[in-house]
Amino acid sequence: MYKITLIPGDGVGPEVIQALLYILEAVDLKLDYTMACAGNACFQDTGSTIPDETILKAKRSDATLFGAVTTVPGQKSAIITLRKELDLYANIRPVKSYLGTNCLYNDLDLVIVRENTEGLYSGIEEYTSDGATALRVITNDASEKICKFAFEYAEKNDRKKVTAIHKANVLKKTDGIFKDAFYRISNDFPKIHSEDKYVDAAAMFLITKPDNFDVIVTTNLFGDILSDEGAGLVGGLGMVPSANIGDNNALFEPVHGSAPDITGLRISNPSAMILSAVMMMDHLGETSEARKLENALLDVLNERKFLTPDLGGSSKTMEMAEEIRSKLI
Repeated sequence: MYKITLIPGDGVGPEVIQALLYILEAVDLKLDYTMACAGNACFQDTGSTIPDETILKAKRSDATLFGAVTTVPGQKSAIITLRKELDLYANIRPVKSYLGTNCLYNDLDLVIVRENTEGLYSGIEEYTSDGATALRVITNDASEKICKFAFEYAEKNDRKKVTAIHKANVLKKTDGIFKDAFYRISNDFPKIHSEDKYVDAAAMFLITKPDNFDVIVTTNLFGDILSDEGAGLVGGLGMVPSANIGDNNALFEPVHGSAPDITGLRISNPSAMILSAVMMMDHLGETSEARKLENALLDVLNERKFLTPDLGGSSKTMEMAEEIRSKLI
């Protein structure tokens, strides 16, 4: 029995969580769910975007499934707070082509490993007489930790190359620390090819020569931007899952946000949420059930009969979920 904290959030978050839970009823796993709140809707009810109770539930769980939240200016970010409180220092975002989707490339299979706790997302900002400043925090410890994670991930998953993305030619001190840490760690993994690229060049090559990448490791903001760019190569944000991994906890979420423009229309694509659950199962060691769930989704995508509008279909979220579930029964 696995203890799973569910944080539906708001926007389309509750819709994709509902679809996932319906599908997971047909999976041969015993999951004990605990509900928790976060986001703007939670703020309206409790006065906090991320109550202490939610953080405690996540800490006590084997894994957390997170839908999506709306972050209003001036409010504390629920997801960034969770990442910091649970020390989820590694964010894994696969960029993978699936047949039946609107991919620009049909054979992509790369992974972006993003440092998750510092950089410009440290939240250290202040107003000045001329505007505002933000502090970009890059430490040796966090840089070494994320680079080691990336190389270990590559080794475990039989990947051949790790590419560090930075801007050390301009950000000489902060990205200099990150680049130096990368090459120090690379010495411990001689069988894996290591290289580095400037982030602007990498952004171009991700579109023009994406097959040159295997595992990308980078800092917080660069990873956020590049992973959304990668999503555009494989059918959009509705197709990209993510995992937030720490030494003691793990949280899984779709890359897409709360999508207020389609909230309530019941047409949100559940694929990224489902693939996030696949990543959760792999993390828990339930690889057989993970492959069954992933293959059920692939069957539906390939058949192209029950797809949401962003995938070129006309189905509702739960109609697509019902078809995926039928593949598991």
